[in-house]
Order: sequence, then structure tokens, then C-alpha cells
Amino acid sequence: MGVARVALSTKPFTGRTAAVARGYLDALIAAGLIALFVTTFVLQTFYIPSVSMVPTLQVGDVLLVDEIAYRVGSPAQGDVAIFRPPLAVREDYIKRVIGVPGDRIAIDNGTVFRNGAALREPYDNQPPKYELSIHNYGIYVNGIPLDRRAAEIPARAFWAAPDRIPNGYYFVLGDNRNYSDDSHVWGFVQRGRFVGRAFLILWPLARLHALAR
Repeated sequence: MGVARVALSTKPFTGRTAAVARGYLDALIAAGLIALFVTTFVLQTFYIPSVSMVPTLQVGDVLLVDEIAYRVGSPAQGDVAIFRPPLAVREDYIKRVIGVPGDRIAIDNGTVFRNGAALREPYDNQPPKYELSIHNYGIYVNGIPLDRRAAEIPARAFWAAPDRIPNGYYFVLGDNRNYSDDSHVWGFVQRGRFVGRAFLILWPLARLHALAR
């Protein structure tokens, strides 16, 4: 478009047609630059490759992700978040934020509890088949603590209390609880690992809708 703009500027005629054409090209160039900025710094798309977020998200869904949300604010309980997992993998993960710093989280008899109250989870596919608690500065699944050598369990200095999510960390789960590698497998997600908040299913068009918390 830049070449076309220069070409029009150097043609021997300077009539109304050339001026109008230059105006359109200027508008297209500006729109292209804005689109480039938006897709680089504001929004991105995310493809769903697995069943870990069924039924909320289906394999093959394409989401629109707000990359500004966690630059100006923090992840909130209920967010469908994109993040870099504390694993030796290159791809980003997508899960639901269940607990934020200072929360008490437990899973008992198939129900997720946050600060002692059962979460209302209309998006939940099936009750978890495991028990979970946060205590003694760790995450315990079926009574066994996650191995600190393989899971993200921060040092005690980050914990305000031995049974609450540490400062600067979050607890995430997939909606398809029994088919999701998440905080019950590899621990907490550090604040700096979050990339953005998914807010819209963009494709397929038959599933086009906003994602609710």
C-alpha cells in the first residue's frame, strides 16, 4: 500500500480523482497499522486443541483473547485464562481461574469449595473424582502432597497462611475436571505467567458467543 501511495503522489496529474484515491489509501494504511497494533498488543486468537475445557470449550473452537486485561488488572475467579504453564512445554494453556491469592480451596466429595463455600459451577462437566486441599504450605491430592520438584509450590515466604493460596499465585482447573492437567497436577500459576483473558468464541460461527465467568 505504501508503494501505491508514493506512485499516486508522483503521477503527473493532480486532479480530484488522484486526491480521492490518496485519501482512500491513507485510510487503508492507517487501518492496517491499527489492525497490526491490535493483533500484536491487544488481541490474539487461541485454538482449543484438547477436551480439558469441555463443555465450555470444544476441540476446534477459536477464541478471542484480551491481552490487555492482565496488564492493567489481575486474574479474577471465574476467568477463562491463557497462561504459560509451569512445565517444560512451549504452548500456552487455557484453564479457569478458581482461586486467587489468599483464597482457601478444597475439593470434597466432588464439590469445589472456595473459602468454605461451594462454588456454583454451571460449566462443570462432571464432579472431580479426587479430593484436594491446600494446607501445610502445599497442595494435597487424595491426601498426598504434590512433589515440589515437579510442581509449582512456592517457598513459605510467599504464603500468608499455610492453608491459603500464596501471594502472587493462582489456582486453576479445567472445566472437564477428570480430563485436565491443571493445578491439581502441577501446582499454582505465578502471576507473571498469565497472557490474557478469553472472552469470545469466534469460530465456528454456530458457537459464536461471549464467555461468562
